[in-house]
Amino acid sequence: MDVDCVSLPDAPAGDVDGGAARPWPKAVTNGGVHELLECPVCTNSMFPPIHQCPNGHTLCSTCKARVHNRCPTCRQELGDIRCLALEKVAESLELPCRYYSLGCPEIMPYYSKIKHEAQCGLRPYNCPYAGSECGAAGDIPSLVSHLRDDHKVDMHSGCTFNHRYVKSNPREVENATWMLTVFHCFGHYFCLHFEAFQLGMAPVYMAFLRFMGDENEAKNYSYSLEVGANGRKMVWEGTPRSVRDSHRKVRDSHDGLIIQRNMALFFSGGDRKELKLRITGRIWKEQQTPDGACTPNLCS
Repeated sequence: MDVDCVSLPDAPAGDVDGGAARPWPKAVTNGGVHELLECPVCTNSMFPPIHQCPNGHTLCSTCKARVHNRCPTCRQELGDIRCLALEKVAESLELPCRYYSLGCPEIMPYYSKIKHEAQCGLRPYNCPYAGSECGAAGDIPSLVSHLRDDHKVDMHSGCTFNHRYVKSNPREVENATWMLTVFHCFGHYFCLHFEAFQLGMAPVYMAFLRFMGDENEAKNYSYSLEVGANGRKMVWEGTPRSVRDSHRKVRDSHDGLIIQRNMALFFSGGDRKELKLRITGRIWKEQQTPDGACTPNLCS
């Protein structure tokens, strides 16, 4: 299943699955006034400062820097003329969330849109696969199919895992492959990442879990990771981060099990020239008992 990057302009668009567009409420169309606030270059809504050329053509401040001070409509020099009248009109508008076609019912003042849309629970999720520049976005079921069919990611059911990571030359961190495995338990999907990267001057290996859903729901779950051999082991326990947080953000925050190369080679045994790590772990959901205490709920 191909999942294209979802482009959602402020004007109403068709449903993600290709169905009919969900029309804007008549109460907020304001006779098409909102169309006057659409930048002719990027087609996004314009927010102050709104610029205009001597002939009255408008564009947003971001695009003004891109067009080298030339009006994209009439090619006149733009100068620094503000369209104060249009900025005033914007203050009186109430518009739907840009994700209205995806089901968001919110209608808000024009200047509240950006803040709401940055946090809207119905905004699409980005593909969690970090091994390539993938621009796919969509809801969770679509992304799960995308990961399975397009990225050939391993899919597992159950809340425990046991994975091996083998690399013939552990010193080649820059060219190290990384793994992504998707687990389905408690009716949700989780992404297990395992990869190598350079931390300062030293190569390290890191494993961490991400929840395929929003931040608030991710907090209901916990997970553990364990790696070891030769009578030694390292254990990590934490809360999975939401896929709303980018892969790089989670990695750079070091929020997971980090194994230094020397320790990883010790766990690998042998002549220390080949990396052989076994990562085991489990996912559980914290359940609150009638007396207010929390107990782990393990899936079978």
